[in-house]
Order: sequence, then C-alpha cells, then structure tokens
Amino acid sequence: MFKDGGEVTELLWDKGNTVETVVLLSKGEVDSKKIRVEFSLEDMDMSEFQDGATYTQIKDYVLEHSGLKVSNLYISQIKRKCGIEVGKNYNLPKSEDSRQPQCPPEKEKAIREAFKYFGMI
Repeated sequence: MFKDGGEVTELLWDKGNTVETVVLLSKGEVDSKKIRVEFSLEDMDMSEFQDGATYTQIKDYVLEHSGLKVSNLYISQIKRKCGIEVGKNYNLPKSEDSRQPQCPPEKEKAIREAFKYFGMI
C-alpha cells in the first residue's frame, strides 16, 4: 500500500475505523455470447407434459360425484389397467403370498370417470 507517496505495510488510524474499497478496472468491452429466442406456446403440443390429476384430486372428484371413497391403491390399479404410468411402489409386502384387495367394479367405474374428466384417458 502507498500512503503520502511512500510504501507502507500497515496503516494506523487515530480513531480505529477503516473503510476498504475494491474496484475492478478492465480494458475494452466484454464479449457477450448470449442469444435471444422467442417462440409461441400456442403452436406447441403440451399434452406430453401433462400427467393428469393428482391422487388427491381424483379422490375428491370421485367423492363429490359418486359419494364413494377410493384409496391410492385402487387408483393405481386402475391406472395400470388403463396403461397410465405409475411410479414405483416402495410399500411392498413382506411375504410373496400376501394378497392385495382389488378395486370393486363400482369404484373402478367412478375412477375411470375421474380419469376422463381430467383428460387422462
């Protein structure tokens, strides 16, 4: 550092307060490699980005329109029947011979109606 025309290794201040300022000095212009892209969503097919409704939305729809309560298990069973992708089940049974309850026909019909309403089938 320089003070009063000479080089010093430390500065001693009477009041003990200091303020440091750092300034970056550069020469010339910075070359930017940015591009701007404009497109309209109206021309795009967004159907592949839509997964449909959540399990909660399906349950609420079924309850409101048919008065039936359905479980996530029943919804996933009907999704598989309709060829809709279902995530991995981490709640697997401990024994191989354990049985899962199957969705009753009246609940299957109500779930399929919900799928149609949400545009899933």
